[in-house]
Amino acid sequence: MLSIVEIFSTFLVMFAIIDITGSIPIFVSMRDKGAKIKPFHATGAALILFIGFYFLGDALLKLFGIDMPSFAVAGSVVLFILAFEMILGRDIIKNEPTSSGASIVPIAFPLIAGPGAITAFISLHAEYATTNIMIGLLLNIIIDYFVLRYLDKITHWLGADIIYVLRKFFGVILLAMAVKLFAGNLPMIFSLHK
Repeated sequence: MLSIVEIFSTFLVMFAIIDITGSIPIFVSMRDKGAKIKPFHATGAALILFIGFYFLGDALLKLFGIDMPSFAVAGSVVLFILAFEMILGRDIIKNEPTSSGASIVPIAFPLIAGPGAITAFISLHAEYATTNIMIGLLLNIIIDYFVLRYLDKITHWLGADIIYVLRKFFGVILLAMAVKLFAGNLPMIFSLHK
């Protein structure tokens, strides 16, 4: 049964966790280093990841012998590297020439469909109807698409100086998120493997 309250709640939760506007400096940094960003590929892959993990997440990870905390820690390492690149202004991950560019990794995963966002998305299943959750997710993906699609206009409107400051600031924020994700899941890994 459709519920505006559930759709809006899902939308707000996912929007806060994905934080696409906060990732703008990361996208600009990658683009400035020559990475190709394809909005449709990035958001399409993120949507597939969310839906796939929603319905098949536990089974898929178990197939490879991976638990959700280990998945989250792996995602946090990628976020660590991206954060250091933004803060220090140095390339750590070399851009490899692929047809999707940076659209799948790191944009679709872990920036849009990161471990934290996927875990939060799956946890909504306990509270809301699947239809409402999917609509809330789709609304977020549409916003993500438009941010990526009009990245040049957004950055032109903000200006180079503001983008530079935001890149450093959000680099620190991203690093803090990576630390939180790492620290929150590492103890769980040890408790699962005792």
